[in-house]
Formats: sequence, structure tokens, C-alpha cells
Amino acid sequence: MKRSILFLLVLALATVPAEARKHKKSGGTEPSQFDYYLLALSWAPNYCAGHPSDHSSECRPGAHVTFVLHGLWPQSADGAPPMSCAPARPVAEATVRHMLEYMPSASLIQHEWEKHGTCTGLAAGDYFEKVEQAYKSVKVPDQYRSLDRTRTFDIRAIEQSFATANNAPVDAFRISCHDSDLVSVDVCLDKNLKFQACTRSARECRVSSVQVNPPK
Repeated sequence: MKRSILFLLVLALATVPAEARKHKKSGGTEPSQFDYYLLALSWAPNYCAGHPSDHSSECRPGAHVTFVLHGLWPQSADGAPPMSCAPARPVAEATVRHMLEYMPSASLIQHEWEKHGTCTGLAAGDYFEKVEQAYKSVKVPDQYRSLDRTRTFDIRAIEQSFATANNAPVDAFRISCHDSDLVSVDVCLDKNLKFQACTRSARECRVSSVQVNPPK
């Protein structure tokens, strides 16, 4: 009898880790299992033109906003990037207030934490410190800050201009577009936030040139 009870106890303990692993796997991608970061810099004038009801800071008339910090996303070298890896508590109010200096709305801040930050293995405060650090590490070429009319740019020229301004390899930059409109410049960074080559998994514009509206 005692041997039977002992056998059942050992069997139960042995199955707990397996069940835990099964539950963890079914809940999504394990945090911190990614290869590099993708920093997304959205072109606000094009976004605002397509979202006339948006009243966030990036679309405020007279703000003259150009590239806006959209987010810092964990990226896989191959395949789809990890997303929404764990339950996300609301971002602390102090963190939100601080990040509003760089991001256009509190709702975007919370969204970025839920969808991307939870996959980094970092606490929310540490994640947004890294977001800010990444954003400040990239220099936007002056030519985009002084646009006074709608222009069409070759996407390779945009990538090269960012590479030159940042003394970085040109393949560390990717252009994202919708039809022929510029959506964002995406910057590939390693886990130490150093420029690195983007992989095929990073989104890429399929046209040769994009339209860029001037800031207002």
C-alpha cells in the first residue's frame, strides 16, 4: 500500500512540469525569445491625411510633426515576430506621462506594451527606457524636416539617407508603405541597440518609390 502511494506521488510530481510547459506554450510566445529589435518611425503627415478624425498630438494643426516614435518591436530572424506574449497590466501613469514626450497618445503607449513590450522579457518601465534609448539613437536626416510640398522619393534613397546620417549600414533600414504612400522607416537594432542588417522577416515596401506629404 505504501509503495503504491509513493509511486502515485512520484508520478504526480513528474507530470507537473510537463503540464506547466504545455500551459506556457499554449499561452503564446515565451518572453525574450527573439533575435533583434525593429524601431518603427511613422511618417505623421501621411498617417494624419488618412485619419482626419485623429486628434492626437501628431495630427494637431501647426505642430509640424514629421517622424513619430511608433514603437520598438521584438523581431524574429525568420518567421513572424512574437506578439502579445503575456497578460499586460496598465502602464504606470508616470511612465505614460514621460513617454508622451515621444509618442503621440496614451492609448498607443499601452498598445505597444501589450502587443510588443510583453515579448521582451522586460518590466514595463525598463521596456520604455529601452524604447526611448533606441529612439534617441537614430538621427533623422534634415531633409525630411523641411519639406514644404508633397514629394516622391525613391525608397532606396530614403534608406541611404538614413544610413549616411547615422553612419550605419544601409540594410539596417527598411521602408514600410501602403500602396505608394510612406508609412514608416523601420530601423533594425540588435539587443544592445546597435545597427544591424534587417532580415527577410522585416516588412518591406514592394514599390520603388513612395509619396511623402509635408508636415503641417
